[in-house]
Amino acid sequence: MTDIAPGTARLAHAPAKHPPVKAAKIGILLANLGTPDGYDYWSMRRYLSEFLSDKRVVDIPDWKWQPLLQGLILSVRPFTSGKNYKLIWNHEANESPLLSITKAQTAAIAEAVAAKHGDRVMVDFAMRYGNPSTGSKVREMVAAGCEKILFFPLYPHYAGATTATANDAFFAALAHEKRQPAARTVAEYFDHPAYIDALAQSVERAYAKLDHRPDVLITSYHGMPLRYLMEGDPYHCQCAKTTRLLRERLGWEKGSIDLTFQSIFGREEWLKPYTVQHVAELAKQGKKRIAVMAPAFSADCIETLEEINGEIRESFQHAGGEEFTYIACLNDEPAHISALMQVIEANLGGWI
Repeated sequence: MTDIAPGTARLAHAPAKHPPVKAAKIGILLANLGTPDGYDYWSMRRYLSEFLSDKRVVDIPDWKWQPLLQGLILSVRPFTSGKNYKLIWNHEANESPLLSITKAQTAAIAEAVAAKHGDRVMVDFAMRYGNPSTGSKVREMVAAGCEKILFFPLYPHYAGATTATANDAFFAALAHEKRQPAARTVAEYFDHPAYIDALAQSVERAYAKLDHRPDVLITSYHGMPLRYLMEGDPYHCQCAKTTRLLRERLGWEKGSIDLTFQSIFGREEWLKPYTVQHVAELAKQGKKRIAVMAPAFSADCIETLEEINGEIRESFQHAGGEEFTYIACLNDEPAHISALMQVIEANLGGWI
């Protein structure tokens, strides 16, 4: 091959009019849930419509769900959700905290990958809902010469409404490519020793700053309908194992960490206990100091910064609780980036 431009080459035996070929690369595409472009009504409506129209998220038949969603729900919810987003918005960068943190995670991983593999590997991120879309980032990677793409949903635990729908979007994007790259998806890493250790370190750092040790640590996971568990979704079992492994890594006794679920939506029964109710019950039982963390979220977002640190905190305090400590998600902490890199390296096996 003879170089004709940076990053491109012409095949030595190709006809004169053959288009230049990009130097082969490997792409690592990180994926998170998504974010609205703003907290105004129309930005929120577009985002919520895309999110709540996903059959992996709400599996009610369209004929029954869409009239309700596009009518009553999306007439009201963008206002309430927008107010909540405004409370946590990164006004300096004019973006949601999830977007800011995902950018920081991507930059840290890109730096670590470059230090080990040079410019042979391209690192970027996409959102399942909102921008940047999965399709746009797959297109950019293919255009840049990525002949192999490792798709990494940043969800420690598998769930149909998170990991599976992210993979759906990735596969759908590949369907539009004339020259499809080889593709791999990263499986859940809920019990990876480095991930558990990063969680434990975050607890230890938080507790070291407190004057009084909390009576209970709550691991609050995003909820899902109980029906999904009965239909075979492994999410609940994986959450329970993470909490157990965390307790064992910390060296704590049984009963020192509670497992709960938040973000309940709709009328059917969801995984229990519900965090918002459980913290109030703890306060009534005389547990005046608690700490809450959200192991299923790789980055702080509306469910942690507003729901846990707002609604759930208020539930505890209104029931008589005195000291509420929220332990931030792992975000771009070095131990977290190290854990993600270990997962990435294991999944690149045979490609580099």
